[in-house]
Amino acid sequence: MILAEEPLFSAPHLYVDGQWVEPVAGGIREIRDPADGAVIATVGEGDAADARRAVGAARAAFATGGWPRTPVAERAALLLRTAELLAEYRDPIARIETLDTGKTLRESHLDIDDVIAVFRYYAQLAGTSGDRLVDTGDPVVISRIVREPVGVCALITPWNYPLLQMSWKIAPALAAGCTVVAKPSEVTPLSTIALVRLLEQAGVPPGVVNLVPGAGPVVGSALTGTPEIDAISFTGGAATGAAIAARAAPHITRVALELGGKNPHIVFADADRDSAIDAVLTGAFLHSGQVCSAGTRLIVEKSIADEFVAELARRAAGIRVGPGIDPDSQTGPLVSPEHRAAVEARVADGLAEGAVLVAGGNRPDDPGLAAGSYYLPTVLDRCRRDMRIVQEETFGPVLTVERFATEAEAVELGNDTSYGLAAGVRTDDAARGERMARALRHGTVWLNDFGPYTPAAEWGGFGRSGIGRELGPSGLAEYQEIKHIWHNTAPGVGGWFA
Repeated sequence: MILAEEPLFSAPHLYVDGQWVEPVAGGIREIRDPADGAVIATVGEGDAADARRAVGAARAAFATGGWPRTPVAERAALLLRTAELLAEYRDPIARIETLDTGKTLRESHLDIDDVIAVFRYYAQLAGTSGDRLVDTGDPVVISRIVREPVGVCALITPWNYPLLQMSWKIAPALAAGCTVVAKPSEVTPLSTIALVRLLEQAGVPPGVVNLVPGAGPVVGSALTGTPEIDAISFTGGAATGAAIAARAAPHITRVALELGGKNPHIVFADADRDSAIDAVLTGAFLHSGQVCSAGTRLIVEKSIADEFVAELARRAAGIRVGPGIDPDSQTGPLVSPEHRAAVEARVADGLAEGAVLVAGGNRPDDPGLAAGSYYLPTVLDRCRRDMRIVQEETFGPVLTVERFATEAEAVELGNDTSYGLAAGVRTDDAARGERMARALRHGTVWLNDFGPYTPAAEWGGFGRSGIGRELGPSGLAEYQEIKHIWHNTAPGVGGWFA
């Protein structure tokens, strides 16, 4: 096993009440490199009993420990120390993120840099999100709005961006003064284990951060169906998000859900051609399309469509697919053979519905890649809005192409989705760009760009893309309760029942 001697990932892998512990039932799971199927680690796997003891530790730390009452400056200092440790361990964590997820090493390094930025941002924001005075019109009354931690939080993350997605949750939760139970995807848990070890090194108090790797239907269900959890933050598929909301509903538990998208990338004829093609390729095929905000639905103006798609297909066919750890690879494998099979089935459905294959559509023929979960970057032209592959999330390196004739039609197509996470617009007409940005019902709209984000700006979507927001001030507010304190400094007799 590749990681047997790496201290950041050494056993045991469950962290409860300040101790690294074995699973109650002794469960284990092999973690495999999707590039070749090799076992890179064996991880302890928790169950419902482990989830309960972690929740109990977090509840005790919140109720009787000092973290919720720790001065904001001290909480911020912990986040900054964690950011410094992440920078120190940037290379080994990036390497394991690549081995675990399949993404290129370049992408993993950028992910770690983003994680560091998230911790630093919430360290800064924690000290600026203070109380607010309200003028009641009565000089003897002091009316204050204060923010307090929501309580014990369950943080459940997906397999595609394991460390980045956990940082979006754990940094604001700790900044707010919450205690947490973290559950990474059972498929890619390694970087989250490393993060918790770094939080321990940074000095997080016992019980404030707890970690239970394990299967979603087991550990996730235990975390989301108990009244001992005050807030749930989940990133993943819409079906699982709906199930979590249903389990949380009887307890009126606060739920934040980021559930993916089917994201349009709209290209007008006046857009700069080279940068538009480059952005469409990046938006669709980065991390082999395994990105919730991937621009996998190209909507291009008819007058340039044939030429644009031909060049796009030519460029897509030239993308170098290979192991993420290989610096020559431009994109890596899918996360598992099972996921590749699901992507292949979606492409077959699209072809059966009338899509025209112009690039990819199969596995690479390189014998050296036969053991990995590879699928070539794929472009399907002549798609219609009623096709399943246009409407449903594929989560793979598959780009569909539709055409439009007018701005109004572009808006109609871009909004013809049950999701609403992100959209891109390419045009040299600034006024049209602004009209499109306001008309599109998506949580993020990129004008003449696709994909970048900043920790200071909110992230989330409309419709089936979820509930709530991560990042920005709203990302901190997800972990806070608002309390109004009314202080009468000169109490007297009211006289209602004199």
